[in-house]
Amino acid sequence: MTMTGFAPPEGMEVVYQHPESLASVHTHYCPGCTHGVAHRLLAEAIDELGLREKTILVAPVGCSVFAYNYFETDACEAAHGRAPAMATGIKRVNPDNIVVTYQGDGDLASIGIAEIIHTAARGENITTIFINNAIYGMTGGQMAPTTLPGQRTTTSPRGRDVETVGFPLRVSEMLAGMTGSAYIVRRSLHDVKNIRKAKKAILTALKVQMNGLGFSMVELLSSCPTNWGIPPTEAMEWIEEHMVPYYPIGDYKVLDAVKSL
Repeated sequence: MTMTGFAPPEGMEVVYQHPESLASVHTHYCPGCTHGVAHRLLAEAIDELGLREKTILVAPVGCSVFAYNYFETDACEAAHGRAPAMATGIKRVNPDNIVVTYQGDGDLASIGIAEIIHTAARGENITTIFINNAIYGMTGGQMAPTTLPGQRTTTSPRGRDVETVGFPLRVSEMLAGMTGSAYIVRRSLHDVKNIRKAKKAILTALKVQMNGLGFSMVELLSSCPTNWGIPPTEAMEWIEEHMVPYYPIGDYKVLDAVKSL
């Protein structure tokens, strides 16, 4: 009998089911939001590597502030932007645990930018899942550090003006330059092919931590239909047409030791 109560017919094997590390609860996310996809990928990776009893999740402030309710792992809540700092302390005290921060662009790239930079610079052996949807989701759709040039938000109704507010931050490119970084990649959640690639990247990032190779981060280009003001299906197209060109999908730093994992 599986977690969902489904027993396969005799002689048949279950190949797809609810991850044990993902709680069987309704989430608060908006329709079409890809936080749910990212949650499932992380839960699947934790299960496949047998890490559920060893994982400690550090939740952020933002749309995923209640992430600790959605995973069947130990978890805690950090102050806004301070997830990497909290994760550093947890990992140093519990080096045998797998410590994961799950952060949005407002949390990580704005108020928490110092924390993530210095965490990478120190080579802290933790893993970060970075959700980049180019906007502040929870607080009403304001311009974020990752908002695209010309993109309209509640605080940039005429579009982001780079001459007055500067250019968006490309976090993966920036953290790849830190000596302590071991694995820095960007993936996307806008279609099945890229979702599968995102899953592989999360698996690799966790293996990097398991092998003590240093800081790892997987950036995921994600949707926010509610604050973008478009239907969910169009939001996936918007990621591909607008976000991917500005935030190219790819591997930004992969140590040689990581390639053999």
